[in-house]
Amino acid sequence: MSKYQTINHQQLELLEREVSAKQPAKRVNIVSLKLVRESSVLYKEHQIKSPEDAYKLLKPFLVEADREKFVVVCLDTKNQPTAISVCHVGSLNASIVHPREVMKAAILSNSASIIVAHNHPSGHCEPSREDIEVTKRLVEAGRIVGIDVLDHLIVCPERYLSLKEKGYI
Repeated sequence: MSKYQTINHQQLELLEREVSAKQPAKRVNIVSLKLVRESSVLYKEHQIKSPEDAYKLLKPFLVEADREKFVVVCLDTKNQPTAISVCHVGSLNASIVHPREVMKAAILSNSASIIVAHNHPSGHCEPSREDIEVTKRLVEAGRIVGIDVLDHLIVCPERYLSLKEKGYI
């Protein structure tokens, strides 16, 4: 048995010499991840029970923006908001949202579920084809990682539209 280990060890040394002769070793960073609280808001309702509750929470973040903002509301198992993350800021009429960025905030917040929302600076609350496609991708990504996407709201100054209520979720 020791002969086998010696041969294996010699082969590893030979392989390491060949690799190191061709290229230097690569440095790999050792990291840790943490969520950084930038500020906080008081939410007197404690729990989000409806799209209207979510709208009331998110309206101050989204209504006055001059560009599209996409936010994620992270929720615990009792649908209490634990964090709000601005996931993406787009242009006047577009925002490119990737499920990886949405789920990153949810995972770091230990979320059971999320509600996503974005504004339409134009004031028209009808969902675009891209809004519907993003919603479907987020629901599928959430299913994979075990975080439910409860709703996607489009927030306008005087009203909102729930993609769940419209049947897209």
